[in-house]
Amino acid sequence: MESNKYIIRVFDEVGGEAAISVSDGDALFKKIDKALMQEVVVVLDFQNINFIITAFLNAAIGQLYSKYTSEQLESKLKLENVKSEDVSLFKLVIERAKEYFANKEDFDNSVNEVLSND
Repeated sequence: MESNKYIIRVFDEVGGEAAISVSDGDALFKKIDKALMQEVVVVLDFQNINFIITAFLNAAIGQLYSKYTSEQLESKLKLENVKSEDVSLFKLVIERAKEYFANKEDFDNSVNEVLSND
């Protein structure tokens, strides 16, 4: 680990070219969170990742917004080698996470209300 930069190769973390497992995403979240708590810049390298789904990204990146502000993540979390066709997935996950964690109580209340009406 460089003094202020920590590179995480997603390919190595998920054991292949597909980032699809929520459990892999959770494990990655924990690794990112631990590094961010040490005040380092985290670089997520998506080189050789050819298949990625939002469930993985929600687990790995989305839940970071429950602990960190957008400003903190913009300055401390960097993405590298994201395929152009996957950029929209990252944007979607980040926007949803920001909305959810900004209004978590209202969202949870709405869900509970809908579920209790069945």
